[in-house]
Amino acid sequence: MKYKRKGQMLVEALVALSVLTVGFLGILTLLSRSTALTRVIGDNYTATYLAAEGIEIIKNLVDANIIQGTSWDNGFDKPWGFYEVQYNDQRLHRWQDRFLNFDPTAHIYGYESGPPTPFKRRVIVVFRNSDNEMLVASNVFWIGRGGSPSSIFVEDHFYNWRP
Repeated sequence: MKYKRKGQMLVEALVALSVLTVGFLGILTLLSRSTALTRVIGDNYTATYLAAEGIEIIKNLVDANIIQGTSWDNGFDKPWGFYEVQYNDQRLHRWQDRFLNFDPTAHIYGYESGPPTPFKRRVIVVFRNSDNEMLVASNVFWIGRGGSPSSIFVEDHFYNWRP
């Protein structure tokens, strides 16, 4: 009877070690996935703000036209146009399918200085309803984690309501 229980402690130790190993592997997998998702969420967050900035830049150009006393749609192609816009430039540039750069000293995205980012922004302006309505769509593209293409699309409408 005494000899049958001799290896029981070894078996219990192996079972306990295997349970602990599986638990630690689960925790490591969870940490790895959460780190990867943090990058995905960060890219979505940045792209959303870049798309909103594209709309805001067009709004600023329309407001500048009104302040200067020119037509509200001055400088825009009709009936539609594709543009690259940047925060520190008051001109419209035709879309050239370029990557945005991030200037670390000024903390802004643009096309002139800084290292390239994975983001491309295309702003589409379409005139509707006898040129009294401007549909503005801002689309940001990038290649996400794992090589999958991602995009954010934001749209707004501006109207010629000023006399």
